[in-house]
Amino acid sequence: MTIARPTPTRDTTVLPEHVARLTVGVLGGTGPQGRGLAVRLAAAGQRMLLGSRDADRASEVAAEVAERAATAASGIEVSVRGGSNIDVAGASDLVIVAVPYAGHAATLAELATPLAGKIVVDCVVPMGFDELGAYVLDVEEGSVAQQAAALLPDSHVVGAFHHLSAVLLEDLSRHTLDGDVMVVGDDRASMDVVQALAGRLPGMRGIYAGRLRNARQVEALTINLVSVNRRYKAHAGLRITDV
Repeated sequence: MTIARPTPTRDTTVLPEHVARLTVGVLGGTGPQGRGLAVRLAAAGQRMLLGSRDADRASEVAAEVAERAATAASGIEVSVRGGSNIDVAGASDLVIVAVPYAGHAATLAELATPLAGKIVVDCVVPMGFDELGAYVLDVEEGSVAQQAAALLPDSHVVGAFHHLSAVLLEDLSRHTLDGDVMVVGDDRASMDVVQALAGRLPGMRGIYAGRLRNARQVEALTINLVSVNRRYKAHAGLRITDV
């Protein structure tokens, strides 16, 4: 399937309708964040592919995600399949990168060809922990999203979904989430698609938050939220006001 390039718009209420027809792949789909995004999007009717280094494990998790999503889908058709990262990259229209930061560069370096021409959404955070808590790791390119753009020169890289709690995403007893998704990137049409995809999560909006060079601040803000959550035993997110 070829991704249509919609006309960019500044109105957050007018976004590409074709996003519902896209097949969305998740690299690192067996981890908490990837799995959480997959189950929520699948329950909204999005066709999902889960990728992993272990294709068998991806298929097992995909079956579990499909079963859970079906219980919350209210009659909506659920489609979730699993496979290797390279197979998922090739078969998807849009790909979300949710792998651990330690394996981020190595994973994407092998996928430049199957991801060429596609929207790649990076939600990876360069986070470390020590006796003082969570802290931001330095990334040579400036941010993880910029690292992805350097490794995938023929893809449209967008940063998004960093601040969503994996715990809340997977908790389908919470029918509505409360928060916004900050979206950064350099290709406005691709960002519009990602904003629309974020809007398929119940209670969420995708909000334009600047160029890809601003991904560093967006990624780092996740560390502040982790600190909030550890202190208050919560699952804090973000809500952008007056928009």
